[in-house]
Amino acid sequence: MSQSITSLLDEYASSHQNKTNKLIHYICVPAIYWAITAMLWVVKIPYVENLAVVTTALISLYYISKDLKIAVQMIVFSVLCLLLCHFMENQLLPLLIIAIVTFVIAWVFQFIGHHIEGKKPSFFKDLQFLLIGPAWIIKQVFK
Repeated sequence: MSQSITSLLDEYASSHQNKTNKLIHYICVPAIYWAITAMLWVVKIPYVENLAVVTTALISLYYISKDLKIAVQMIVFSVLCLLLCHFMENQLLPLLIIAIVTFVIAWVFQFIGHHIEGKKPSFFKDLQFLLIGPAWIIKQVFK
């Protein structure tokens, strides 16, 4: 049976209680989300621009199936990530390099945060938490 968004967010929150870990997550989860979007952005696909657009659409369906309010917030955030990729695509440094560096640095800090917290990242239990993390951040921002 599928868990409700409330129970998933509550379970995610239980391993994110330490102030330092929370601060790290507030910065690094959106950075990782953007970095993945950027890495997918560089994979071009005929008729739909790139893999980031397709993935955003599919992820949006997941969020819609869980909660419409969070889905709208996540879709807005996802579109902002796509727009940032669009504007960064032809800059001095290649978008892929910036995305990979951001991804690695943000994950290092995430694991430092969980070490401080003393709890394993939630996605070790269920990969679905890789999508719940960004929703949890969005929910915290719009409390």
